[in-house]
Amino acid sequence: MLRLPAALGSALLLVACGGPRLRGAEFRDDEAHYRIGPVGARWTPLAVEDQNDLAWRDPSTDAIVQVNATCDPGADVPLTALTNHLLAGFTARELRGEGLVPLDGREALRTHVLARLDGVPRELLLYVLKKDGCIYDFALVTPPGDPFERALEGFEPFVSGFRTLGGEALP
Repeated sequence: MLRLPAALGSALLLVACGGPRLRGAEFRDDEAHYRIGPVGARWTPLAVEDQNDLAWRDPSTDAIVQVNATCDPGADVPLTALTNHLLAGFTARELRGEGLVPLDGREALRTHVLARLDGVPRELLLYVLKKDGCIYDFALVTPPGDPFERALEGFEPFVSGFRTLGGEALP
């Protein structure tokens, strides 16, 4: 269903240019069409191929941000279960905060976690949203502490600018 766990590990290693499915702030593939908010000038696009829709890295904080959509109109999985799926592979998890927040006219689950990936400490902020038969997940993954706080400056506008676009055409 969701493809994030493998992508997080891979995204921490990948540094390349983004794919052609993003035009300006609009992304479209066979499953989804949406607009994202800005990530900021310090963020470099990552090649994610089939693992996520879009991802960027900020070399100054060693942070990764990503977004992915998975559409299956028949799926009705709770937001908490979807979030736990995103955390597969992470160990020594310490929940820092969790709650429902408004995002694109729906409730999204926002989860802040300290964890380890292959023994390496990471701080994560995850958003999971279900809308119109699709699941949208967003992740910020950084070293813990100050890098996380600095990377939030790019991540929060990226998420808060998110809007689904349905069948609207790209310019």
